[in-house]
Amino acid sequence: MSTGPTYRRVHKALHRPLTVCGVDRRLFFLALLMGGATFNLFYSFLAGLLMFGGLYGFAWWSTSKDPQMLQILIASSGARRRYDPGKHERFEVEVSPW
Repeated sequence: MSTGPTYRRVHKALHRPLTVCGVDRRLFFLALLMGGATFNLFYSFLAGLLMFGGLYGFAWWSTSKDPQMLQILIASSGARRRYDPGKHERFEVEVSPW
């Protein structure tokens, strides 16, 4: 039995986020679908391109800042809030004379 550490090869592709054109694949397809929906709604190719371009730009910016941001947001939306500073619970105070 050896006491030294065991080393195993890990390829970079296993740790790299899945991207399409430099953007997380889910955000890319969301931008593509929203651009297509805008095109169908307004019958304007320019409106579809502007919607896709705007969402793609936001997705590219968020992916370049933090590639795991989408996973964190999705995971946090399912968690229960422990403390909400904007939510105040009512309590009653009784003042009595000495």
